[in-house]
Amino acid sequence: MTADILSAINTLSRPLSEAVDNAQSSHQQAVLAGLRSNRVLLLDQLQTDSSFQEVRRLRDEVMTAAEWFSGDTEDTAWGFVQECLLLLLTLARHLSIELEVFRQSRAPSAAKLHTPEMAPPLPPDILSVTQQRTLRAALQSVVSLGLCPYLAPGVGVPLGRRSAFGAMVEKLVRGGAVSAGRCRLLITTNVLLQLTELSSLATLVFTQHLGDVMAALCQLGYQPHRAERGGSEEEETQELCAEERQSCREALRGLLGKVYQPIIIKELLILQGGSKQSGAVGSSRAALGSAPAWLRRLCGQLLSERLMQPSGVQAVVRAILEGGTGGESDWRKCDAVARILVACPQQSASADSYYRQVCPQILDLLHFRDKLTAQQFQRVATRAVLSMVQEKPSFAHQYLLTPLLAPLSCCTTVSDHTAVEEWELTQCVEDVYKVWVVGNSPSAPLLKALEEVLPVIFTLFCFTKQNVSHLRAPCQDTLLWYLSHTDTCVGLSVLRQLSGLQGQRIDAADFHFSPGSDGGARFISKESSSDDDALYEKLSEEQWRLECLMQLLVELKDSDLPGDFFLDLLRELTSWAAAADEVKTEEEELDVSTMTLLEVEQQLLGGAERQGQRLVLLQVLAVMVESLQHTVLLRKNTQVVDFIVSLIQRACVGLDQVTDPGLVNPVESQTLSMAMGLVATLLSGPQLGAEDYSSMSRLLPPLETLSQRHSDVVIQELASNLRTVIATHGAYWPENLTAAAQPSRNPETAAKTSSVPSSKKQKMQTAAYNSQTGPHSSPPDSNSPSNTRVRHQVSSVPAAARITAQGGGRNHGKTALCSSTKPLSDWLLKACDPDVPTRAFALRVLTQMMQDQNPEAVQAQDKVLTLFLENLEHEDSFIYLSAIQGLAALADSYPERILGRLLQDFQHGPSLPTSNKEHSLETRLKVGEVLMRASRAMGELAPHLGRSLVGVFLQGTRDPDQSVRASSLSNLGELCQKLDYSLGPLAQEVRGSTHCAKSTAQTGYRSYLSKNHEAQQISVCKFSVFNKFPCKCDNTPYDVETYFTSTSTFIVLDWDTSF
Repeated sequence: MTADILSAINTLSRPLSEAVDNAQSSHQQAVLAGLRSNRVLLLDQLQTDSSFQEVRRLRDEVMTAAEWFSGDTEDTAWGFVQECLLLLLTLARHLSIELEVFRQSRAPSAAKLHTPEMAPPLPPDILSVTQQRTLRAALQSVVSLGLCPYLAPGVGVPLGRRSAFGAMVEKLVRGGAVSAGRCRLLITTNVLLQLTELSSLATLVFTQHLGDVMAALCQLGYQPHRAERGGSEEEETQELCAEERQSCREALRGLLGKVYQPIIIKELLILQGGSKQSGAVGSSRAALGSAPAWLRRLCGQLLSERLMQPSGVQAVVRAILEGGTGGESDWRKCDAVARILVACPQQSASADSYYRQVCPQILDLLHFRDKLTAQQFQRVATRAVLSMVQEKPSFAHQYLLTPLLAPLSCCTTVSDHTAVEEWELTQCVEDVYKVWVVGNSPSAPLLKALEEVLPVIFTLFCFTKQNVSHLRAPCQDTLLWYLSHTDTCVGLSVLRQLSGLQGQRIDAADFHFSPGSDGGARFISKESSSDDDALYEKLSEEQWRLECLMQLLVELKDSDLPGDFFLDLLRELTSWAAAADEVKTEEEELDVSTMTLLEVEQQLLGGAERQGQRLVLLQVLAVMVESLQHTVLLRKNTQVVDFIVSLIQRACVGLDQVTDPGLVNPVESQTLSMAMGLVATLLSGPQLGAEDYSSMSRLLPPLETLSQRHSDVVIQELASNLRTVIATHGAYWPENLTAAAQPSRNPETAAKTSSVPSSKKQKMQTAAYNSQTGPHSSPPDSNSPSNTRVRHQVSSVPAAARITAQGGGRNHGKTALCSSTKPLSDWLLKACDPDVPTRAFALRVLTQMMQDQNPEAVQAQDKVLTLFLENLEHEDSFIYLSAIQGLAALADSYPERILGRLLQDFQHGPSLPTSNKEHSLETRLKVGEVLMRASRAMGELAPHLGRSLVGVFLQGTRDPDQSVRASSLSNLGELCQKLDYSLGPLAQEVRGSTHCAKSTAQTGYRSYLSKNHEAQQISVCKFSVFNKFPCKCDNTPYDVETYFTSTSTFIVLDWDTSF
């Protein structure tokens, strides 16, 4: 029966090309002829074919019940639509009957006969693919001829925009009699709704024609009466009655409630159309048209209702973004959706009720796990939160920021029975990262809200640094984001709070963070402990918090906040020093006998609190100086000036506290000398502008105080000269001022240069500074153990000098080296000069000549080599570092000859007749540094030149002296890396040397606390060899896996002895 009905539907809706053999005069006439031919053919089959007898009977029953059917209509298209509707209703009635019989026949006893292997029986309303195709064709014919042509202009998508055939059909139907168009639209819509009562037919209707059905229901139920629009009397008689309009409205409400909401929202957006367009008659813009005002209002109201219902925000987002690829257009859609969510609709009862319903759903968008969906939803939620914070700050704080930060806020004030679970903290931290860091739209409300929970985030960050946790990165990024975007004053206050200089806001003293089961953290109550354990935990926690804070400040490389914080602490230290005498005087004058016990207790507690604040301040300063480089602390000249101001002001405070002018604190004297040198260095920098002198003007009052009150005449004169240079913006420059910019490196050199006239000293210091900041000046490798004995002798240039050298000083030094036109003999003589700066500068020039392949220097390379070896034994770091650089340049240019001489000296000590045998060990270590640099510069020659070096270094690992062993192991690791681990037979020797180092490290570790640091030196170097000796050694004759397994025991030993 089902097949017969579908066969009749196929006869009626078959393609028109098969029904019309001959071409007609026009397309419209051809279509009408085809419709007429299909209908006649169907009726003939129903009357003559006996197989359609049951179909005819059921069709007649449906036709009798259908009051709307008119068999004598002259409209060909409407007659065709009526036949389609009758057959569709016939099919629906037949399937309903069969389905009811199927449900009744499935008795419980029959269900027991089915085994698990048997497939369940199919219900009778399941249609094949061919049958579904036939039904789709019939439904398309019904909608195209019986629904869309009767929609008002602007309601739904016109047929003319869908296809060329649709435009022709639209003209065909509207060209005929349309006097009963509203009734026909109602009939077609009602029949389609009757079909949707059956699930199998509802799927076919809604997947293809949901928008058309919704458009028809909107027009039938909500279109204003023609009387209200000034229509004619004939049009008024065609209006629907109130009952029909109400039934259409109820049908629309029911349809909106049972269909997948994103699809409903998408269709409503299509029905609503764009903004109303105005254009000239006949223009393309006028031809496009827009939805009528009543339809736009209706769709807006329906969309607002969809949005405010449970999960409405998610439905709106899915409707607009579903099917996107994450491209640029999708991100623009996300921003558009966010603007929609933030705008309160007019249909809402109040803004408060709207945001109370919508904001929790916005926060839920942050918690999706699907990658693409999470990105889009996160973008929508983030933009919505940021927009609300800017446009509706009160609602945003109440309904967005407060619930979002609630788990972190609970950690600040916790009740007796409250704890924060792991999933709450994880979700909260991730949401904060998404909104604040990924959103990256700093504003005052956002920064203020984050500031309230920043101590908790920092405490959680410190906890994650002690464990393996996935919360470490979002916590660190959140802290860095806040410190990078907040104002300087607020940032300094926050840093003081995090460092312990101000009171903490976390009042939950009985709670702490503990590891979670999923890699997060929980906030739970502490276990009771003794007073000593509690004190130890408190002190260790404070120290660990400072170290974590320093790690954050290290990451702020491009920010001035670390330097401003450092200078702020120095200013506070100066104020403490200035107030020390006043506090001491008050304590001496205090009469305890006239005070009550409570007053005495308060006085003592106040003094203890002030002393504790001083200790914390000193601790923070000490950790900052140890942990942060000068490039982070003082990255601008203005900060250097502030640093100098704090030093000189503290020296001025010391002048007030000194009772005897002859008693001067040597530490304060050295600090003041350093400050003077920094000022002189800044003033000697190239191209100082008006802004630089303006910032230095703050030095004028303290320099005047020093020039008048300091006990040392030299410092008085220097302060006066510096003040004069700053006040005149460099117009006046004393002769002895340049020497102050570069103090001597040791007392002996100072004694030598003190007798030199000021003009000569100025030339020497300028040459030395230029040579030091030249392009080829590089410090020794601080990580290489070959420099363990040498490192403590290296003097560092003041921070301001290094900062200045990064600017114009480098170019100036390079020009000085490259522009020398003196003969080689002069530079050889200067390299033997007793004056340290002159000798060092000459060595740098000789190094540059060798690198530039100067012909005269190449011919005298033996003399240059001897000169470098002699200066290698000099005690001043400025000299022997220059000699190391020169020997490395010679080894790079003439490796086969120079390396042999260096290897001999490394094995047996210096070979020069004038060498000091007592300092043979220091010289060998310096030669080891040269060999380290030469190994790094070998490049492709490493396989050719490195074999001899490997042998010497292997012998050095068995040297009696621990420093030579450390240097040899470090050089061996570097050379193995340059050889690309192609050691061949030497790999076994390397393995033996590491085992030898293992036993040495174990022996040294046992006597570590009482004797020396040998275990630490050897273990660090040995670990360097392992680190540079990966599994590329598969071509060696032993098993690498076994090798690393055997060495795992003393790798642990390395870790222990490194403390």
